[in-house]
Amino acid sequence: MRRLLLTLAVTCSATTTSANCGGKFDPFVSVLKQDARNLGYKETLLNNFFDQVSQDQKVLKADRNQGVFQKDFIAFSNALISQNRLTHAARNAAKYALAFQKVEQKFGIPPGVLLAFWAFETDFGANQGNFNTLNSLVTLAHDCRRPDLFRPQIFAALELFKRGEFDPVLTQGAWAGEIGMIQMLPEDILESGTDGDDDRQVDLQNSAPDALMSGGHMLNRLGWQANAPWLQEIELPANLDWSMTGLDKAYPVARWKSFGITARNGALHDTAGEASVLLPVGHKGPAFLAYPNFSVYFEWNQSLTYVTTAAYFATLLTGEPVYDARIPDQGLDGTQMKDLQRKLVGRGHDVGKVDGILGSKTRAAVQAEQSRLGLPSDAWPTPELLNRI
Repeated sequence: MRRLLLTLAVTCSATTTSANCGGKFDPFVSVLKQDARNLGYKETLLNNFFDQVSQDQKVLKADRNQGVFQKDFIAFSNALISQNRLTHAARNAAKYALAFQKVEQKFGIPPGVLLAFWAFETDFGANQGNFNTLNSLVTLAHDCRRPDLFRPQIFAALELFKRGEFDPVLTQGAWAGEIGMIQMLPEDILESGTDGDDDRQVDLQNSAPDALMSGGHMLNRLGWQANAPWLQEIELPANLDWSMTGLDKAYPVARWKSFGITARNGALHDTAGEASVLLPVGHKGPAFLAYPNFSVYFEWNQSLTYVTTAAYFATLLTGEPVYDARIPDQGLDGTQMKDLQRKLVGRGHDVGKVDGILGSKTRAAVQAEQSRLGLPSDAWPTPELLNRI
């Protein structure tokens, strides 16, 4: 489920040769091997690494079947946050209390944040995936949808293989190449893999302390600020200027307070710098203040719905109450959303891919059209907006 925005590792940042993606599969693999030779890897190692790799059509099918992200925040959070996950989160928090304490002391990551990822990614290690990792990575790098995302992961896996920490035949994980209890890509493992149980190994598939320490290291490396908030449910005044809302706009917390925004539970974090008002399903639904740490979630996953749900679940696991769902305006189904996206494109907006997913570009376009039409500009598309464009 995770989709990292990646920075290439130093060991894996070679300029590729001719075919970056597409074409016949075997010649593509030959190009990969040549790139690896250019990096200095020995022929025997390359043969052992690449010789059994094959294209996996199930990976491509999974990559194109991500309709779950068309769900809105309320539907998505209700689907992912179950009583079973809450119960197991509490049990694992107690079972690995020492590991969580070490992570927080060393990297500043609260237990709830990692517990939420651990729950959503693999149900606390129970469902780590059964796709051959190398086949997944090479298949997705060969596919021309996102080769720049997956191609570097092949060379990261090769480096792990050289170190004896990856098996091209036996290593399994998610369809998108992530490995272990909290699903880390090979490049992340190279950069953030950390021994959490002091056995001088990094085993992300079988050692919860290793997985938690490595996940904490990665979040810290991506910019997480220790002892700082990430998401907080808020109460909104009825007269708020909705055009000021959205993750692309941030203002000092003191300014939001001056507009009459209050915390639903406790107090706003005055010292947290700037924050954004996030309305996942419009101004009539639950509302949140997104603090700077919230942006780190997008380095883990690019879906706003997933990110908001994971961040919210983390607040639940730290003792915050269940959000007030209220009664948001009716949204659009997937077909209607695609229709809206096509109309927005017709009006000159860049919505990215017409995929029925309410992403950041579509939200910005919706907000602009709402302002033009005199509707509440909360970036939440409704049937009324669809009919009026």
